[in-house]
Amino acid sequence: MAKAYLVGSGIAALAAATFLIRDGGFDGADIHLFEEHRNIGGSLDTDGTANAGYTMRGGRMFEAEYRCTYDLLSGIPSLDDPSVSVTREILAGREDFAWDDIARLVDGGGKIVDTRSMGLSERDRLELVRCLATPEGHLDGKRITDCFGGHFFTTNFWFLWCTTFAFQPWHSAIEFRRYLRRFIHLLPEFSSMAGIHHTRYHQYDSIVRPLTAWLREHGVTVHTGCRVTDLGLAPGRRHTTVETICLSRHGQDEKITVAPDDLVLVTNGSMTDASTLGSHTHAPSPRPHRSDAWLLWYRLARGRDDFGNPAAFDKHVKESRWESFTVTAKHPVFLKALEEFSGRETGKGGLMTFNASNWLLTIAAPRQPVYRDQPEGVFVWWGYGLHPGRAGNHTPKPMTMCSGREILEEVLHHLPFDEPTAARVLKTSTVVPCLMPYITSQFLARRHDDRPKVVPRGSVNLAFIGQFAEVPDDVTFTVEYSVRTAWTAVARLLDLDEQPPPVYKGHHDPHVLAAALETVHRR
Repeated sequence: MAKAYLVGSGIAALAAATFLIRDGGFDGADIHLFEEHRNIGGSLDTDGTANAGYTMRGGRMFEAEYRCTYDLLSGIPSLDDPSVSVTREILAGREDFAWDDIARLVDGGGKIVDTRSMGLSERDRLELVRCLATPEGHLDGKRITDCFGGHFFTTNFWFLWCTTFAFQPWHSAIEFRRYLRRFIHLLPEFSSMAGIHHTRYHQYDSIVRPLTAWLREHGVTVHTGCRVTDLGLAPGRRHTTVETICLSRHGQDEKITVAPDDLVLVTNGSMTDASTLGSHTHAPSPRPHRSDAWLLWYRLARGRDDFGNPAAFDKHVKESRWESFTVTAKHPVFLKALEEFSGRETGKGGLMTFNASNWLLTIAAPRQPVYRDQPEGVFVWWGYGLHPGRAGNHTPKPMTMCSGREILEEVLHHLPFDEPTAARVLKTSTVVPCLMPYITSQFLARRHDDRPKVVPRGSVNLAFIGQFAEVPDDVTFTVEYSVRTAWTAVARLLDLDEQPPPVYKGHHDPHVLAAALETVHRR
């Protein structure tokens, strides 16, 4: 029987293993995932405790046209009720706790910004239309700043867009254009975030754990503490066939022989690579290091032009980093004060961005509990800063050099809470910051061939999956993108009739276009 070897244990690898069983007829016992860390889940991982402080590097948003993701999760039982699929759980949660954000932006005076107007000038609107209409090939190597004037980056539209999707002005015009086209149907409700779906708990509890439980029930093996260091390819360039897998298991080198009928699916690169955690009293370590996710890609791409260019994504840390933080509170004072200020119950308010923040801070107060094991009387919320290298408005040093407490003090500086409330928040909260040097590396300015195709031309048994494999039209930095790469890899390597559903293209619908144009023309 053919075997499948998957490098990594993020959502792309977990999805690929599921598709191999569901669609490819694989026995779970013939599927092996190799993960270098002790925890699985890739960028959807989580850690910490109620006492020491929870940590999550970020949160993921979903929407109705996540066709691959919802198809995948429709066959996975949720942990709370095995008779309900994860997809049904997410959709049911939207019915109960839909976002209706009326405090999406807050100005420097602590006042809620009226986002009914996107603040776009006639030139801004023309440039948006031009960006949408420009063929992708004409944007090779270009940045967003190459397509828009300075005023665009001061508008409500930009603040909403960049903090929802984590774009920076210097990021890729190709990726920005893809996002415009892919999410154009969300524009009419963009400031309220009413079109966004979210999981019942943090994505590790709501997605990774159910998927992992299903895979283990089917006999799939996850090897933790196992680093894949290289792949041995058969001689010749006409066809690409993996013959051996070189790995280090708990410090011991091993080599696995791969048969031509076996499959090897590689998660190349990592957007949460080299992340470092701080504490309530200490800033994250800035130490630079790189995991084998990048090194393996470099080794595979050496001397080839069909395996992409990892240097386009991991050589510009100051352009790809930002910092998140998770707050664990022993009192609901912050959430209650935020409810009063925002006018929305906890879990229904979406994101809140302080547009005058030097760090460009955004916070989110999810539905409680955020973790399945979160004790009664413990509350969790989180946030992030897209400009962590700048001095704060209140704290006179970069976010990267701040402890968790100092970051919380900066957040409270931007909120109009009274002194007793702020003091109680500080006294009852533990904040764990997380510095992520490569978190938006997939958005860096690139050329069309910098990411390898999911199944490179002539590949017999090798595919690339995850955020750094190329899927035309779809948008990276989403769970949907990773799941689509996984489905594509399995379907093409096994030559299956059932292929992934097409990427949603709302920009081809005149009604969607009309509604979007009306939104950007509001004054």
